[in-house]
Formats: sequence, structure tokens, C-alpha cells
Amino acid sequence: MALCAMLFLTALPMALGQEMGFEEYNPVSTLVVPGTEVPRAKFPFVDIHSHQRDMSPQRLHELVKDMDALNEAVMVNLSGGSGADLREKVDNIKATHPKRFVVFANVDFSGVGTPGWGKKAAQQLEEDIAYGAKGLKIFKSLGLRYKDSKGNRLAVDDPRLDAIWAKCAEMGVPVLIHAADPKPFWDDMDARNERWLELKKRPGRKRSATDPAPWEQIIEEQHNVFKRHPNTTFINAHMGWYANNLEGLGKLLDAMPNMYVGISAVIAELGRQPKNAKKFFITYQDRVLFGKDSWKPEEFPTYFRVLETGDEYFPYYKKYHAFWAMYGMELPDEVLKKLYYKNAMKLLPGLDAGLFAP
Repeated sequence: MALCAMLFLTALPMALGQEMGFEEYNPVSTLVVPGTEVPRAKFPFVDIHSHQRDMSPQRLHELVKDMDALNEAVMVNLSGGSGADLREKVDNIKATHPKRFVVFANVDFSGVGTPGWGKKAAQQLEEDIAYGAKGLKIFKSLGLRYKDSKGNRLAVDDPRLDAIWAKCAEMGVPVLIHAADPKPFWDDMDARNERWLELKKRPGRKRSATDPAPWEQIIEEQHNVFKRHPNTTFINAHMGWYANNLEGLGKLLDAMPNMYVGISAVIAELGRQPKNAKKFFITYQDRVLFGKDSWKPEEFPTYFRVLETGDEYFPYYKKYHAFWAMYGMELPDEVLKKLYYKNAMKLLPGLDAGLFAP
């Protein structure tokens, strides 16, 4: 009897291993290759894509400590709000760390379709920019969730929004715009879908052709806006969800000279194609900006390592985003400087050049 029990206990770990699902499987690589973690960026950088709801003086002091550790010179808070909310953020920045933070304004899209909405929204945006906002951030809710006054889906290229894009051109400020989500969120959730685990863990991210529209349609609507407003500068967040198709992204950049791209939340795509990505970054070195999106200081070193080193086969920080390993692009210093701060300085005049001095 005792022998049977012993055999059962011995076999139990094997049985459990055989039944382990993909969600739990997370092996530690046994590969031994040269490589060094990069806790601090080689050059001071502008994070063009951050979100901070709390910009109280105390919070700003806390953020600066983390920024200094990362070598982050300037944080661009895209969640600036509008009106009194934005003015409070601007005032707190001026009173504490005026050189280290920038805010972008946001537009309230409720009421589109009511008389005079476009004029009122453009006027409010003008006031926000005059008070200190350095640009406009458009969230992915435009195209995915927003509806007009009649309850219809508000398309990204709805002509009733043209006054907003025109106002940004008039005032010389960029629009950082996020449209749609990764294409696999629209694909069948099956064994062929690279984002299967993410969709399983975050089922609310799954989309379809009717929820609310096909991916291709939303992306085309965004591009329609860029083409219709050639005098407005647009920063396409998350590389426009084309980081897995850099040849296609290059063609889009060639066709739309007023479009820049930010690399937030797509470093996993770049880190699995280092040679191809390096070629892209060199070719389009004047059109790419650094951004992270979520503010988790412990995640920045993976970005630095992909961009700066020639390291091979190192882990990404979220398995459900990328179950594959990362490789370094080893970008030239001049390309890094443009990515980290020079291109941002071009789009956000007024940044203190002293923050980026050698």
C-alpha cells in the first residue's frame, strides 16, 4: 500500500505538467549569451506618450525622481484634459518643474452634431493651447466608442471634426492620435492568433467587423484625416499598428509627409526583427519619436536594451503581449538622439535645449 502511494506521489508532478496550459507555461531560457541590462537611457529622452491623471505638486516631485533615474528629460502628459482641469495641471507644472513636463489638451466629443459644436470645440482648444497645452491628444475612443448626437458611431474622418484639425494647423501644434487597436484583436481567436493569450486574459479587447467596424475601415478613416489636412502635423501612436509591417508603414510615411510615428507599446514588435527595424529607423530617422504609454519605470529598460544594444534573445516583460524573445537593434548614436529628443524638439518648440546637452 505504501509503495502504491509513493508511486502515485512520484507520478503526480509529471501528470500536473502534462495538464499545464499555455497560460502557465513560461520557461526560463537556458541560453548563455553576452548581454547587459540597460537601466538608464544613453541620452536624455522625451517620452512623447505618457498618461498622468494626478499632476499635483507632490506627484510631480515623485515623478521627477523616477525620470532622473531613467535619464528622462521631459514627460509629455497626454491626459491634460481641458478647461479648468488643464489649467490646474499647467499651473502646477509652472510652480514646480516647468522644464520637465508638457501637457496635451483633449477634446470633449460629446454633442457632435448639435448646432455650433465644431466652432465651440475649436474655440476651447484654442484657449487650452493659449494657456499652455503644447498639442492635442485623440484617444482611441474616437472610432471605437464615441457616438454623435443621434447615436451613430462617430468616424475618425467625420467632416464635422475638421475644425479641430484645422485649428491645430493654425496654431502650429501636433495631434497625437491613437486609432483602433492591434489587428489581431479583430481576427479569429484561434490557435493562429498571436494575441490569443492577451485576448483570453483581457476578453474586453476582442473586436469584430461589427464591433464597432472593421479594423481596415478605422485605419483608413485615420489616414483620410491625415491626407485631408496636410498642414496639420499628426503623430500616429503605436506606429499606427504597423510595427509588424514596417515596409507598409514606410509606404504610408512616404505618402503622408505630415505623419510621424511614436513607438509606444510596440517595442515587442521591433525587438523580434532587429535587422529590419534598424533599417527602418535609419531610413525614417526624422519621423520617429520615443514613447512608452504606461508609466511603469521598471519596463523602460527593455526599450533601452532593444534600441541601444546588440544583445540577443532576452525576455520581454509581459508574456501575454509577446511570448517571443527580444533582440537589440543597436541604433547609431545620431539616430538614437533623433528618436530620444531631437524629433520631439522639432515638434514641441520651447523645450529647454539645456536638458539635452552632453
